[in-house]
Amino acid sequence: MPAELRVPQMGESISEATVLMWLKKEGESFSAGDDLVELETDKANSAISAPQSGVLTRILHKEGDTVGPDEVLAILGDPGTAVVSPVSTSDGAAPPSADKESENGRSAPHSSPLAAKVAAAQGVDLAAVHGSGISGRIMSEDVARASQAAAPATVESPTHTVPATPIASQTSQPAQAGAPSDDPRIERRPMSPTRKSIAAYLKQAQNTAAMLTTFNEIDMGAVMDLRKRRKEAFEKRYGVGLGFMSFFTKATIGALKAFPNLNAEIQGTDILVKSFYDIGIAVSTKDGLVVPVVRDADRKTFAEIEKEIADLAGRAREKKLGIAELKGGTFTITNGGVFGSLLSTPILNYPQVGILGMHKIEERPMAKDGQVVIRPMMYLALSYDHRIVDGSEAVRFLVRIKELIEDPETLLIEG
Repeated sequence: MPAELRVPQMGESISEATVLMWLKKEGESFSAGDDLVELETDKANSAISAPQSGVLTRILHKEGDTVGPDEVLAILGDPGTAVVSPVSTSDGAAPPSADKESENGRSAPHSSPLAAKVAAAQGVDLAAVHGSGISGRIMSEDVARASQAAAPATVESPTHTVPATPIASQTSQPAQAGAPSDDPRIERRPMSPTRKSIAAYLKQAQNTAAMLTTFNEIDMGAVMDLRKRRKEAFEKRYGVGLGFMSFFTKATIGALKAFPNLNAEIQGTDILVKSFYDIGIAVSTKDGLVVPVVRDADRKTFAEIEKEIADLAGRAREKKLGIAELKGGTFTITNGGVFGSLLSTPILNYPQVGILGMHKIEERPMAKDGQVVIRPMMYLALSYDHRIVDGSEAVRFLVRIKELIEDPETLLIEG
């Protein structure tokens, strides 16, 4: 019986994807579990596998098309089924293969259809472009970088030396009030899909939640001393460094168990309190922030948490995360301290109701036992949804994390 290959649900913050590459051709046979098509979202690439053995009888969305959740990508037939019809472009002609796009009659490198169009519009030779996609595939952002690199570095004027404005940016959008398009000091460029998604997603969180932030500070001395004593043996035994994130993940779980409203979400007029701990770890990539999830973090050891965070962060920066790895976190931790941030107010990762912000460790004079001593201190921030989390809960939640981090041995018992 014919079957439909559909776009899966892609996570709370992902509303669309691009058909990146068909891995099977129309008329080609496949076995159950074979990857048929690869989709690209603003946060990850993901292959969709065949639910059964059969034949790819009809492709409904060609490479470069934008698709949404549950949209039909192709029709699958039983083994031996004939091809229905080739996929067509908007003018009715069969589209060229992504690997055989040509320019001036010669074969071009492995590129996405969108990259080929952008290259043709901007006069970029694809043979000179380095591809950042899977298997060296040239993406549209690679072409944009090559176009900017080929442009003159500066524009000289009697009083200013300013960045050159790419040709595409001068014509991509109409002029708006307050930003004249003919001013050589202004570069106009469209938002990337990633940035548009982030902007819409964060604005949704602001518009929906009654968001507040509370702060505290932590003496990091005990954790730093423990790391110093155990770091070498830990890395030798487990093959991964002992970082701060495992301590804060464990401390966060301990605080969530004490204040479960921070591990919840709102659906309509109901509150869903979760008794599992899937902790999102914010990772900065060249395309923006993504939040892969450490599943059942309460059941994992320090070494398992450190390994999983390192793996997720590495694959996030290479855009090799699966969609499932970005879905369904219950609470998020973000560390602005790696960039030198001393204090900030993180925005909720909707529909979660709490996010913990870590910051830079800085030596400061502190009063202790009647004396002034220099201690390594970190400011912590907790942003929370005041609709279900009271201020007293938020304050005590941070105090609990402070207690656990300043006495890290308790993490083995209570974290």
